[in-house]
Amino acid sequence: MPLVAIVMGSKTDADLMRPAVEVLNKFGIDYEMSVISAHRNPERARQYGLEARNRGIEVIIAAAGGAAHLPGVLASWTTLPVIGVPLPTSELEGTDALYSIVQMPAGIPVACVAIGTAGAKNAAYLAAEILSLKHEEIRKAYEKYRTDLQGSEK
Repeated sequence: MPLVAIVMGSKTDADLMRPAVEVLNKFGIDYEMSVISAHRNPERARQYGLEARNRGIEVIIAAAGGAAHLPGVLASWTTLPVIGVPLPTSELEGTDALYSIVQMPAGIPVACVAIGTAGAKNAAYLAAEILSLKHEEIRKAYEKYRTDLQGSEK
């Protein structure tokens, strides 16, 4: 059963989100991927947010470019942690998406990571950290990763 949902606003975003998939695979974290446009199909976004917890999802990674409403829309329909990944898909190279995601109104939080593929990776690492609070095997894998990361400085 997937613990993480990776949701993108467009199927063309999949290449930018591949690093998140690689990180989740490294930790053995099951995930699902969906393409849901907050603008073209707002009802589907609403249903996805409302039903995510009942399907076993514990963290949502939502990636979007431009106006980047998807992370906030999903966060408005669930109390699960939502991590927004701003994508560099517009003329503003992702700064517009970054501002959209970090400027959520008080009470509907969305965590936000860096723009693009570095953000995709960090979103998956943050999801692993969140899941490690409950899942011992993920905690051990993540702690090993962090220990190995410290050793790579030598």
